[in-house]
Amino acid sequence: MKLYYKAIGKDGKFVQGIIEAKDPSQAAGYLRSKEFVPVRISKQEKNKFLESIPIIGHRASSRDILIFTRQLSAMLSAGLTLIKSLDILKDQLNKGLMSEVIDGIISDIEEGESFSSAISKFPKVFSPIYVSMIKASESSGLLDKALSRFADDLEKEQRLNSTVKGALLYPAIVVAGMVAVAAIMMIFVMPTLSELYKSFPDAQLPLPTQIVIGVSNFTVKFWPVPVIFLVLISLFFRRWRRTEAGRLIFDSLILKLPIFGTLIRKLILTKLSRTLGLLVGTGTLVVQSLEQVADVTGNIHYKNAIVDVSKRVEKGESMGDAMSHYALFPPVLIQLIKSGEQTGKIDEILVKASEYFEGEVDETVKTLTTAMEPAIMVILGIGVAFLVISVLTPIYSLISSF
Repeated sequence: MKLYYKAIGKDGKFVQGIIEAKDPSQAAGYLRSKEFVPVRISKQEKNKFLESIPIIGHRASSRDILIFTRQLSAMLSAGLTLIKSLDILKDQLNKGLMSEVIDGIISDIEEGESFSSAISKFPKVFSPIYVSMIKASESSGLLDKALSRFADDLEKEQRLNSTVKGALLYPAIVVAGMVAVAAIMMIFVMPTLSELYKSFPDAQLPLPTQIVIGVSNFTVKFWPVPVIFLVLISLFFRRWRRTEAGRLIFDSLILKLPIFGTLIRKLILTKLSRTLGLLVGTGTLVVQSLEQVADVTGNIHYKNAIVDVSKRVEKGESMGDAMSHYALFPPVLIQLIKSGEQTGKIDEILVKASEYFEGEVDETVKTLTTAMEPAIMVILGIGVAFLVISVLTPIYSLISSF
């Protein structure tokens, strides 16, 4: 069996790891033979160990979870047992965090725990929504179908994220290029030109040139000041962002941004409707589903609204009527939910709603890309023109004075 140990080495430092042994006594003897002093040897610490171990380059990404979910669903659908399927997956993922996690899951299941209970011990790998979906599908005997549906949702989410990131990549590269060019001008080019201009004391420099030279001199001589200032501002912002008031203000401003605010709203609604439909479809209670979905929105205003909706539903109000109290939820979503409640197919309606909002996200991304390209070109042109005027105008003036 695999045992998880903590011991003291010859240098007096703590070490921890995994050892293969028949029992803790054999493991302790082996450690002593290697001049380690055993501190703890236990099977019970494996989950805490796995949560704390830093495996660089092998973190459980969303793609790792997708592959695990898709392959496990396929093997269960083919008639393999859960333990056999997990064993095959562990052999396929012969290194990295997921392999260790699967090994821990197998050990727990062999000791009599349920699959949902086993994966719940790895919160950094499996989200509460994932655990709830597994728990609900275990009782209904539809684990393979639930896993397949969850894998489909993960694929859609990854595709949507890729679309948004791809749309923002071009402007990010352009802005980074502008910053790099400006930094080179300020640090290397302008100091040289400034010395040239000083050799002509009677020359009158235009205002743009004086501004650029002033900024360049400040950057070269006092560069730690803006760096320290930016670091302090960043630390203060992160600390303020974690407070309740900070989250309320920041998340409110994010939703009010032109174009970007609309995009963020639609992304939240897409994830909200998709995840809620998944949980309800696998048999999770509506109130419990709403409570868990509240944490996936990433926006405190939506979170508070969903928590209140869950309380209203628990008191007997329909979900559609409860959502109608908040402008955060568009009328189309409310009407679709009311229709699903009347027909008893709320999970299917929510899936259709997520597809609708996903289409809206695609349209918004296209609009954003179309609008940003000319705006970026105009800003880039203005910046280049300002630098050209600042650099070339005095040179032409000096040449003409000869």
